[in-house]
Amino acid sequence: MLTEYNDCVRDIIDNEMVKKMDTYVQHCNTSRLQHSINVSYYSFLICYRMGWDYRSAARAGLLHDLFFYDWRTKKGIPAHHAIWHPRVALDNASKITELNKIEKDAIRKHMWPCTLTPPRYIESYVVTFVDKLSAVCEVAERKYKDIRIRKVAVS
Repeated sequence: MLTEYNDCVRDIIDNEMVKKMDTYVQHCNTSRLQHSINVSYYSFLICYRMGWDYRSAARAGLLHDLFFYDWRTKKGIPAHHAIWHPRVALDNASKITELNKIEKDAIRKHMWPCTLTPPRYIESYVVTFVDKLSAVCEVAERKYKDIRIRKVAVS
């Protein structure tokens, strides 16, 4: 399964712009690159099992957050970040590889319902929901670790 996944993203995962995402924190201690790999791989797995376009899902998942600023600190961004960054990511992704209609849709609409316009393709919905689930897991993992550490300290 890992071989099939690597075949889908091989030409973009080593791109310098993609690697640069590793220098930005996305959720708690998870880098933007690791978050994107999480979204990419789990979207790939779901689509693969369902017989959908797993290649497009894997590629869109990897590129869906391809932006280079810290939305927590950049002035004027936080209020509109959820709406604005998919456009930035799509523009950046288009500079490093040719995107098909599913990949474009998934990247552009992965913040739905914030983006108002719903995804058009099932693979786009998968990327959208896996993105939300990954974010929750990345934040909750830290909270869970904190709870576990406190429990051990109290014992």
